[in-house]
Amino acid sequence: MTDNTAPKHTISQICIVVRDLERSMKEYSERLGWGPWKVFEYKAPFLHHTHLRGQDAAFTMNAAETMVGGLGFELIQPTGGASIYQEFLDEHGEGVQHIAVMKHDAEEAEELVNDLGAPKVMGGRTADSIEFYYLDSQPELGVVIESGSGHAIDIEPTRVVDYRKG
Repeated sequence: MTDNTAPKHTISQICIVVRDLERSMKEYSERLGWGPWKVFEYKAPFLHHTHLRGQDAAFTMNAAETMVGGLGFELIQPTGGASIYQEFLDEHGEGVQHIAVMKHDAEEAEELVNDLGAPKVMGGRTADSIEFYYLDSQPELGVVIESGSGHAIDIEPTRVVDYRKG
């Protein structure tokens, strides 16, 4: 028997855009006990084929990820170039910038794009096989949706830090 109540697309991660990654990791760790953090530096050549609103665009960022009760939680600090991360910070300050609905393969990811009917506003590739992009679902859903095939969980972090007490 099939469970018809299961959602077709599930949340894999929630992302907060921040100005200071180190400070933010420390605050979430000390106040909520979250961590350890896998920290990633997204820059060329690891980060490649980047685009913003249909045009090639060079942007960089640092990110930290941890698991919270089975859900991925990510902090992103933009570090260079034009990006939707920097736009969000400039317009709103720190806060929830996107929710990720990552897929295992390109076919599943394209199904989400078709279901949402929202244009890809930014994206790129990491490593050899991971594609990511952001769908401009803000007008309809109130938040940007990230998707793609693969996920940073499949790659080695630049470093791991743990600010939790005890």
